[in-house]
Amino acid sequence: MPELGEAPSADLQDRLAGWLSDFTSLQEHLELLARADGLAGTLDTLLDSGAALLGARRGLVVTLRPGPARTLARPVGLGLDPATLGQLETIPAEHGPFADLLSLPGATGRLLISDLATDPTVGPRFREIAAQLGLGACYALPLATEREGALGAAAWFYEEPGRPGERREHLVRRYCEFAAPLLARQLEADRAVRATAALRRSLLPDHLPVRPGLRIAARCVPAALEHSAGSDWYDAVPLPDDTLALTVGSVLGGGPSAGPGAGACAAAAMGRVRAALRAYAVLEGEDPVSVLGDLELLLKTTEPTRSATAVYANVDPAERRIALAGAANCPPVLLTRYGANFVETSLSAPLGMLSCWEAPGVELTAERGDVLVLYTEGLARRFGANLHAGQSALRRAAADAPRDVRLDPERLCDHLLAEAGGEGPGEDDLVLLAARFE
Repeated sequence: MPELGEAPSADLQDRLAGWLSDFTSLQEHLELLARADGLAGTLDTLLDSGAALLGARRGLVVTLRPGPARTLARPVGLGLDPATLGQLETIPAEHGPFADLLSLPGATGRLLISDLATDPTVGPRFREIAAQLGLGACYALPLATEREGALGAAAWFYEEPGRPGERREHLVRRYCEFAAPLLARQLEADRAVRATAALRRSLLPDHLPVRPGLRIAARCVPAALEHSAGSDWYDAVPLPDDTLALTVGSVLGGGPSAGPGAGACAAAAMGRVRAALRAYAVLEGEDPVSVLGDLELLLKTTEPTRSATAVYANVDPAERRIALAGAANCPPVLLTRYGANFVETSLSAPLGMLSCWEAPGVELTAERGDVLVLYTEGLARRFGANLHAGQSALRRAAADAPRDVRLDPERLCDHLLAEAGGEGPGEDDLVLLAARFE
């Protein structure tokens, strides 16, 4: 050590400069990781940053699914196409790029295979694939925390035999130590998303009823969990008088409980509302206004912090008669051989917002080949910059659908979703139900 007041030596200055550079680089890569979007973004960033720190070009990361079996999720690759990832998945775990890191990390907490062509621990399948891909060396690290244990592992590949330098190895190991808790939170959030999606699916019909003279199709695309503050439904209920109740709607709100778990809570509330609506439909399904009025009373007494938008239609397939009422829901579209027109329901507040909800119903008669399209606000908003423009664009998309598409409600639903931008999750749930009179 230099004496006090003495200038540091050139060697010490070089080391200090190297430490500062390493610290800055590590900080920059951790900031990128902290800003990553979701689990997929976290895994991609982890691979990219690890490759930059190690001086590698290709990489692979796997995570463990929760549960006693601790099975592997699908791997994520860097510089590896899907076919190559599929090949790497065929390698036995004990001889692959992660070896025992996923179950019993070694004393050094890493796996280094400096020459994939000659190392005796490399299985024949791994050696064969490495030769095909031009991989010369592999460096892998476990991803684990004290609380959750093993989360997965990441491996990076070099094109030539060799090993990373001591400084590079130290940096990437520190990086993975910091990355593991972030990955744990993303895995937990991803599991919550999947659980909520499964809950939503279980709360919607697992099949649609079949009635002579009517063909029905429906689609539901839930919003991403981080955006979800409500939950949409659709339903088709066969009634005792051989008519059918068709309904779509959305449950909103949550009061003080709204927050990170708002989506799951809204989904559960939607299930309760939909179950009640089915019961009201069976009891008085021929009168849409009474059905929605009963639903209003239910919300005010059992879900006081929530509101709902809905449209309810009682459909007689034999007579092609439609009676419907709406509560702040987007107007249905009736697609005919002459074009597509809105079925205007009376303007009204959402259910649960006023002291007493009531609005007049609408009755009409369809012709053979006509299609009634019910949908929620989420679909309309995908069609335009605002709700009004979106509804108009949706109506035009229905009117412009090719004739063969309009003949099949399933294809019509797919067509409208494609025109709206696809089936990926958006800012809002969306629901679409199409019923064609035969």
